[in-house]
Amino acid sequence: QKVKDSMRVLLPVLLNKSHASYDKIRAILLYIFSTNGTTQENLDKLIQNVQIESDSDMIRNWKYLDVPVISSSAAQQYKHPRRDRSSEEIFQLSRWTPVIKDVMEDAIENKLDSKDWPYCSQCPPTWNGSGAV
Repeated sequence: QKVKDSMRVLLPVLLNKSHASYDKIRAILLYIFSTNGTTQENLDKLIQNVQIESDSDMIRNWKYLDVPVISSSAAQQYKHPRRDRSSEEIFQLSRWTPVIKDVMEDAIENKLDSKDWPYCSQCPPTWNGSGAV
């Protein structure tokens, strides 16, 4: 059963004095994972109310593993735009197309964004547009 308001379920666990600080950190991380990140203000309030300021780096360092700890519009721009494949002929059981197919087709057509793909977006000087090399 899906939890509708996860913060309402989380707060009694975090404010319980009998739980260890590592268990509270795990609960905060589970909340962050389930909501795909939280705001900076919300995270600061959680850390201050639970009184785990000394261990807050355990939560914040997950960003180095590409976990969206702080959700923002900047985190959303890393998503690769999907191609419209509604007109393609597809088999009955294979309607889903993985993102890597879109990325590879853009790489072949040299349409990758140079900010997101700095080493793949520049054509070699002998590029003749004949497709993948």
